Amino acid sequence: MDSSPAGTPSPQLSRANGNINLGPSANPNARPTDFDFLKVIGKGNYGKVLLAKRKSDGTFYAVKVLQKKSILKKKELSRANGNINLGPSANPNARPTDFDFLKVIGKGNYGKVLLAKRKSDGTFYAVKVLQKKSILKKKEQSHIMAERSVLLKNVRHPFLVGLRYSFQTSEKLYFVLDYVNGGELFFHLQRERRFLEPRARFYAAEVASAIGYLHSLNIIYRDLKPENILLDCQGHVVLTDFGLCKEGVEPEETTSTFCGTPEYLAPEVLRKEPYDRAVDWWCLGAVIYEMLHGLPPFYNPDISQMYENILHQPLQIPGGRTVAACDLLQGLLHKDQRQRLGSKADFLDIKNHVFFSPINWDDLYHKRLTPPFNPNVAGPADLKHFDPEFTQETVSKSIGCTPDTVASSSGASSAFLGFSYAPEEEDILDC
Repeated sequence: MDSSPAGTPSPQLSRANGNINLGPSANPNARPTDFDFLKVIGKGNYGKVLLAKRKSDGTFYAVKVLQKKSILKKKELSRANGNINLGPSANPNARPTDFDFLKVIGKGNYGKVLLAKRKSDGTFYAVKVLQKKSILKKKEQSHIMAERSVLLKNVRHPFLVGLRYSFQTSEKLYFVLDYVNGGELFFHLQRERRFLEPRARFYAAEVASAIGYLHSLNIIYRDLKPENILLDCQGHVVLTDFGLCKEGVEPEETTSTFCGTPEYLAPEVLRKEPYDRAVDWWCLGAVIYEMLHGLPPFYNPDISQMYENILHQPLQIPGGRTVAACDLLQGLLHKDQRQRLGSKADFLDIKNHVFFSPINWDDLYHKRLTPPFNPNVAGPADLKHFDPEFTQETVSKSIGCTPDTVASSSGASSAFLGFSYAPEEEDILDC
């Protein structure tokens, strides 16, 4: 509830030139020396809450004192009265009418992903369109803005989807992303059931490279699964969907939010213990296991039983696998995160494992290795690797409409101030 007096504008945190701006101060003459600070009664990531007695009248208050340096160092999204503000919009002129929206190619909790063709130059993009009301109803603004923040950092990595730009209308958010049409790894696994080791190794190496890069930026991915691993038109991996990423986690630090996808949750997450980057290496192990055997390692249709399996059942590896593959899976799927492969030297542990000895990592990064599978797409309009459940759906006309106000400063729109983004330069897609 807004506790501001009637007629008083609610302060909104914003970022400008490294400073934090709360708007016009409601009490410019207030000073810390106005209070006797008596006791610490709470703590947070950026400061403390103290019991304080105002000297002028003896009134007691709880005073929340935050360190500006801590807030700015971690580049946190500022929250005030339910609004998220990332500063001025970088691309205020973008409109939905800039695109022809051709096909639905994916769905999520808050909207859809569409194949779109930009009218000005005919370039194809994947445009993620999210409904603001759905996001606000579930109080998920921070996840959406975190995804945008991570996307901006990923633009230069070969195995992470790039954000070309973003904008908003009064009702919707638009992520304009690299378009890749080789299909989800999940789609190909469903069709082929399992992969041979060389193919699984190639995909695992490219995914590990992407995860290692995220870790170098102090980002934990937390939602690695075949549905979030796409293939481009040549067959290279493209990791997507960064809504559950956790930013600002230093090498020795932990986080504790319970999130992820049931089949791929690490034991420490299920135990609601603090966890670190090693959680991503567990997920990689689960994905490799699924690529080799057709199902996640502890799968059970009963989720509660599956959780029991993850926590307590020993890893069962069917026969027919090489010693190197078995050793890798046992290392990545170690239930003790402190003993897990990747817990010591992170990505370097993965690179140096014997399973990946056939991989030249420099050639892999520069895409000089030939993918083991070619999607053989005829062009951007070739949708054979997308689920017909999506592509046969009618595209809503409202997605391509521009309201009279593209992004108003009130209501749902104000919760996503600063969402819009445009890079200084744009690269043309290879395919």
